[in-house]
Amino acid sequence: MNQKITYELPNGISLEIKREDLLHPFISGNKFRKLKYNLLQAKAENQETVLTFGGAYSNHIAAVAYAGKEQGFKTIGVIRGDELGDKIAENPTLQFAQECGMQFEFVTREAYRFKTEPDFIANLKSKFGSFYLVPEGGTNEYAIKGCEEILIEEDAKFDYICCAVGTGGTISGIINSAFPHQKVLGFPALKGDFLKDETPMNKFSSNLNEKGVPDDLRQITTFSEEIRKFATNENWELITDYHFGGYGKVNEELIQFINQFYKQTQVPLDPIYTGKMVFGVIDLIQKDYFPHNSKILLIHTGGLQGIQGMNTLLKKKNKTVIQFQ
Repeated sequence: MNQKITYELPNGISLEIKREDLLHPFISGNKFRKLKYNLLQAKAENQETVLTFGGAYSNHIAAVAYAGKEQGFKTIGVIRGDELGDKIAENPTLQFAQECGMQFEFVTREAYRFKTEPDFIANLKSKFGSFYLVPEGGTNEYAIKGCEEILIEEDAKFDYICCAVGTGGTISGIINSAFPHQKVLGFPALKGDFLKDETPMNKFSSNLNEKGVPDDLRQITTFSEEIRKFATNENWELITDYHFGGYGKVNEELIQFINQFYKQTQVPLDPIYTGKMVFGVIDLIQKDYFPHNSKILLIHTGGLQGIQGMNTLLKKKNKTVIQFQ
């Protein structure tokens, strides 16, 4: 459902948010969309086990674990960071996934970079047997198909569709289903225009530019390249100024914004994806980026399960925490 945002906005601009976070209590937002057709495909292939990848507080790991429990699959999570193996009880995301029956395979951060390599996958099959593989973040052709169902006919009234960008799957589906007059704006949660940990380090050029990015960008998958693998239209743009320092990074301004936004709208935002996107859209409105009388739709991609873990980290640093009261 779409919820009107009762913010005081200039220039006759109107704002609504699509509450994808309410799709399911545990498999919310884009994770519900991405897993829908992947799990149907796993069943069609008569697979009993679903294997996927993620980090310590991964929304994707939590969603796959619960979806597997709900639909009768065994689940395996390959987790970045072997130091987490004896800290499951300290991590609400991993604890939840384990309670749902997920089996973990903890690997070093260096080894994790090779997760898409044939030898890496072959070793996993040797250890665990046959499985249906869902990529990190869930993005593949089946995920795109699910995300193409986010927009519906009543959304034709909007001029702009805005969403956060992680692996590029959600925005690709939205781009494909957007109406011809609409522009889709993506707000990457990562710093720069390249995907995190997508390529093994020994494949990178040894020459780094001033941004720490290899000069030979042909050896890296960028956000734009990943989106173009799946997107069939050109009605989109990436806004790269609202990552707040990079993936998983937050500051006092963002946390205060999320808390204030909830007080005014009763809409909870996560700090990794949707919170940064909404902050960016409202900032751009104040800077006159959008034409007068624009109708803007924000896509809430869920991710609220990660707030508990984020608050744990913020408390350790004596920082302001996210509060929905």
